[in-house]
Amino acid sequence: MVAIKSEHAAHWYGSLSLEKHEFIWIKEYLYKNAGIALNDNKQALVSGRLEKRLRYYGFSTYSEYFRLLGKPEFEQETLMAIDLLTTNETYFFREVQHFNFLNSHFLANHPASRPLRMWSAASSSGEEAYSLAMIIAEYPKLGQWEIIGTDISTRMLEKAQRSLYPINATEKIPLPLLKKYCLKGSGEYSGFFLIDPTLRRRVKFMYANLNNELPDMGSFNVIFLRNVMIYFDMPTKQRLIERIQHYLLPGGYFIISHSESLNGMKSDLQMVSPSIYRKVDN
Repeated sequence: MVAIKSEHAAHWYGSLSLEKHEFIWIKEYLYKNAGIALNDNKQALVSGRLEKRLRYYGFSTYSEYFRLLGKPEFEQETLMAIDLLTTNETYFFREVQHFNFLNSHFLANHPASRPLRMWSAASSSGEEAYSLAMIIAEYPKLGQWEIIGTDISTRMLEKAQRSLYPINATEKIPLPLLKKYCLKGSGEYSGFFLIDPTLRRRVKFMYANLNNELPDMGSFNVIFLRNVMIYFDMPTKQRLIERIQHYLLPGGYFIISHSESLNGMKSDLQMVSPSIYRKVDN
């Protein structure tokens, strides 16, 4: 058993210091369980993001807190720790060239009789998935379509499922799509907007750790895996690509961030343009 001090005891302690050996431990734990390779200069970041959790439990050292991680009775705390150490920056129509590519090279040519499925593999709070939904909805002939969003952060998944965003998040949404698919809040929701229910019904979110066994989700025509691999080392990237490409249909598109590349990795993917790849037909 792990001894837990009263939350009220937290104020007994002054500043909390993350020791070097503790930082090394959490680096290795995060790499093993989430595939994230923390740089040596992230010690202060780790300390700052986890300090509130130590104070919550009344711990005086990070080692005491780390002993909780991975234990069956502290599964939610383990998820929270990984969540806090994961970057979740995103916004609607980020790297808009990718959405323009789908409009000009894929959606108009997709057969109306075939189901269309897209995967936002690191969906964070849902902006990417809903951006995809907006552009697909502009093609009424595509009657059978859905988007799956997955993320390692349960906190972000809850936000995505709620689909309620601050009004300043509309900045990058094209005006015609904003008027058509976003509902402006009033009263207690003043200053927020909600994604239209017709789109929300097409988008499903679920938990997935991309570096562990993935859920059974079927196959996809397009997979977005953007701004994820920048946190992984080369062996982790290679394993990730090998795992995810099996979910992509032959001829389907695999899209990464402009700051990323598949150079040096073995895969069934051929570059169409920088950051856009196509799976080789069988």
